[in-house]
Amino acid sequence: MKKRATRGQEEMVGFALIIIIVAVILLVFIGFSLRNPQKENIESYEIESFIQAFLQYTTDCKDLNNLEYLSIQDLIISCSDNEKCFDGRYTCNVLNSTLIGIIEESWKVKGDRPVKGYELSITQNGIEIIPSLKKGEITESYKGFIQDFFEGGNSIDVLFRAYY
Repeated sequence: MKKRATRGQEEMVGFALIIIIVAVILLVFIGFSLRNPQKENIESYEIESFIQAFLQYTTDCKDLNNLEYLSIQDLIISCSDNEKCFDGRYTCNVLNSTLIGIIEESWKVKGDRPVKGYELSITQNGIEIIPSLKKGEITESYKGFIQDFFEGGNSIDVLFRAYY
């Protein structure tokens, strides 16, 4: 009888050791997966959508002719013609400050974020309409998109790159 009792105890100790080993392996695996979180990748469609959205954003600049609020796309055209808003501000200044506000809210580059930096340039026939907006670290890995449109025979290109 004693042999049977000790054999059962040995099996119970072996089973407990297996459970402990599996638990330790599981804890190590969970620790590694929590320590190195997956970084989000930026997709090209996100940048394309961002450009399309901010071009339609309505600013607080009223047109001199019909007193309607201008979208950013209309503001780019007005800026290229050196026009002013109804309240006397230069459209290029309004464009620049509005774009800085939109981009800084949309593409955060501080801390441990997937986006390390960004760059926005708006050109007309290859000449910058406003100085390009850059922030953060410019790396070799980026996703970007160019939106072009024509106004009065002039080609206007909006280029945005997000560096990761």
